[in-house]
Amino acid sequence: MTAVRQWDGFAAIESDVRAIVADPRWAALPPPARAQAVALRVLDTPDGGRWLFGAHARWYRQDPADGRWHLSPPPADRETRAGARIVRTTSMIMPHLVPSGPDFAVDRGSVQGFVGPDVPYEITERVRALVVAQRGRRREDFPVHGSFAELFAPEVASPVAAVWGTLMWCAYAPAFDGNEVLLSMFGEFLTRPLPGDEWVRWLAPVPLDDLIALYGERVRAGHPEAGLRLVALMADTAQAVRGDRRFRPRAEALPAMVAPILRRTGEDVSAAHRGDDEVRRLWLSRCPVHVALAESSPGDRFQHALYDLVEALAFLAPKGADPRAVAGSLLAADVAAHAPRAADGLYPWLDPELRHILHVVLTDPGHPLRGCWPRSGGAASSASSASPAGSGGFSTGSSPAPPPAGPAVLPSALHPPDRASAAALLGAAYATGLAWCRLTGTSVPERGFATASALVHRLAHERDDPLPGVSKVPGVSGTYPRHF
Repeated sequence: MTAVRQWDGFAAIESDVRAIVADPRWAALPPPARAQAVALRVLDTPDGGRWLFGAHARWYRQDPADGRWHLSPPPADRETRAGARIVRTTSMIMPHLVPSGPDFAVDRGSVQGFVGPDVPYEITERVRALVVAQRGRRREDFPVHGSFAELFAPEVASPVAAVWGTLMWCAYAPAFDGNEVLLSMFGEFLTRPLPGDEWVRWLAPVPLDDLIALYGERVRAGHPEAGLRLVALMADTAQAVRGDRRFRPRAEALPAMVAPILRRTGEDVSAAHRGDDEVRRLWLSRCPVHVALAESSPGDRFQHALYDLVEALAFLAPKGADPRAVAGSLLAADVAAHAPRAADGLYPWLDPELRHILHVVLTDPGHPLRGCWPRSGGAASSASSASPAGSGGFSTGSSPAPPPAGPAVLPSALHPPDRASAAALLGAAYATGLAWCRLTGTSVPERGFATASALVHRLAHERDDPLPGVSKVPGVSGTYPRHF
């Protein structure tokens, strides 16, 4: 007898929306017709939630208090998904929620950090060639200023800063293994050690404004050709790293943003004379809509990063845990450890359920979801037994203390099953931390966030990826050469 598959409203609607958006006729539909198609596929869940699958091929949940739709990962619970039903919605679906078409077809890239899987050898060699070619540039011709002046030695010229800045801007989550070749090749140019600990360099993204400033300064100084060369170097660097999916979305976006400069057809030179803000406006206007930039909307970037974090925790669902609840708890752990008052700036960007989770976990020291928080290695819980959904699917037996300042690990029940998923969870957690810091104006901690730091032990002692084509000869290492 053939087993009857349980209805999954979320899977059914997602499949349906993907099919209609993939139809060539979708792009030709007038905006009201597309909005109506989305509205006809809104779901209600037994807990009172209202959901739609829309722009960026992601789910949104409506806040019943004000009717706003929040980017929000869908529930993992089978009963909730099976109980979802299509409803007629009377609220207008705003244009930013409606799929454009291309936003469903793009490669979203990888959320992995750079701890664990190395940057591929061929990519590091392409970047190295770009860096080596900049040796000998005179700082008088290419001055360095702003945050770059604090990072690089006095004799280093701005082309080196342009390569570095592009790498850090393109990286999804710039947390790097301390021995990563992509970083060590810059060692000769740095004036101080990079932030981090004995295992990981926890780096902050380079703002797009810093890259724009390199270009704008040269134009205003009367050297537009030097500015053009800097922009070309940024585009070349982005092209060099786009083969690594951890860089790809932004590495593909940046060349599109600066293409008119390279073709000498844009208004960027005249805009630069009016100020870097004008250049910024031009560059952002050319950014593909599917790339969520903090420069465009820090709030949207935070929502997408938290969505990624929930997806990186999907391995917990078969264990009976709720990835959404665990993600909310881990967000609370990071906020509590670094900037508790920042939570007030995050609540407006969360859907009602995640907003509630963040609030209660932060304010109730005895809340069961604190059992998901990192704790010292000796106290790592083997919490694996089932418990009520309110605790995220784990029972801890006692109320743990807030995340400790020293080395910590996640409870064993939260350990990712393999290297790739551990790197993804580390990257998503770090990107979420960077996003909420940017949104709330909080400084980035030099030694990382509690959650991402607690994952390092899962990756730090594993062998690096072997060089392609290198045979395994006894006694001979097949790993990348290390510079220092």
